[in-house]
Amino acid sequence: MELINRALEFEQRKMRSLSTSDRVKISREAKALILDLNQIYKVKKDEKIMEIMKRLTVIKRKVEKRLKGRLL
Repeated sequence: MELINRALEFEQRKMRSLSTSDRVKISREAKALILDLNQIYKVKKDEKIMEIMKRLTVIKRKVEKRLKGRLL
């Protein structure tokens, strides 16, 4: 339950005007949360956990997209 609460808290954070190092930290934290939730999901097969993982993945992709920048 603590992991799910951490994931929900992570989801609620403000993601505006972040520095590059903040974006890297957020990306790494999201990845760690997703992998930990996945371990729980493998055992319980709870759809709520899957939904949380999907939302975290969207946040992670947005942050990483900004990190990589635009291609010329």
